[in-house]
Amino acid sequence: METRKLGTSGLEVSALGLGCMGISFGLGPAVDRAEGVALIRAAVARGVTFFDTAEVYGPFVNEDVVGEALQPFRDQVVIATKFGFRIDPATGENLGGLDSRPAHIREVAEASLRRLRVEALDLFYQHRVDPEVPIEDVAGTVADLVREGKVRHFGLSEAGAGTIRRAHAVHPVAALQSEYSLWWREPEREILPLLEELGIGFVPFSPLGRGFLTGKIDAATTFDPGDIRATVPRFTPEARQANLALVDRLKAIAAAKGGTPAQVALAWILAQKPWIVPIPGTRRLERLEENLGGAELALTPADLAAIDRALAEVEIQGARYPEHLQRLVGR
Repeated sequence: METRKLGTSGLEVSALGLGCMGISFGLGPAVDRAEGVALIRAAVARGVTFFDTAEVYGPFVNEDVVGEALQPFRDQVVIATKFGFRIDPATGENLGGLDSRPAHIREVAEASLRRLRVEALDLFYQHRVDPEVPIEDVAGTVADLVREGKVRHFGLSEAGAGTIRRAHAVHPVAALQSEYSLWWREPEREILPLLEELGIGFVPFSPLGRGFLTGKIDAATTFDPGDIRATVPRFTPEARQANLALVDRLKAIAAAKGGTPAQVALAWILAQKPWIVPIPGTRRLERLEENLGGAELALTPADLAAIDRALAEVEIQGARYPEHLQRLVGR
């Protein structure tokens, strides 16, 4: 697979990464550990070098699975993880709320190093901006960890433009991770121009609209109670029925290109900027292989214009987060 550089950080990764969250968290019961390890290793075998996890996925379980899976390939891959939530280190209970105090960042870094079985964290994101801790203190703490050799690159997730600027002034931000896809294009207004100005890479999560853009979900689809989509307004049956108009247009474009809707959705993101690296997640080998095909699908300027016209015809229904989670983004 071709590689890309995340901004001017020098961090080079495969054009598509693998979001590992769903293996252990957020999409219903975790998959069997051995299956999760096998899937991650299958991604390595197919050229993926960028893997995304976080302490809160589980909590803790996903980092441990990723660490086991990638230990034999440590010199071939880049692992990103995250800090910033309140989690009981003894029990793994998610206590709710945010915690980016410098002492806590250090505690999380040490624990993540152990679970991931690495000597340094390749990319260490603040998972959500903590309004109780100045971002300068956060960036300064990560800068200290970089100097100590425990972290290689600093990242932010779902941060607003002002926070990004302030953090970058203290220590270079290598990458911002936020949602971006054919049905969530808000970052184009302010965030993407800022990242280009500052030389920061962009790592879109949910590039397939949490699976909706694959065409495999419709108004009749049911979700496990442990699936985060069961709480997302954009995934109510009524919203899904309305939003299928976008998928219908995407299917038509995919058919003309000899690909699938998922591949077109990923190729579209890759065509936006050379410093964008999406991280679609999956639990299944066949979906992994389908997604990776998106990196091989070339979209012409005419194709991109047709996609834009198709999008303009559809008004997406439903918020992307429930209210309690929406309050945590864009700070």
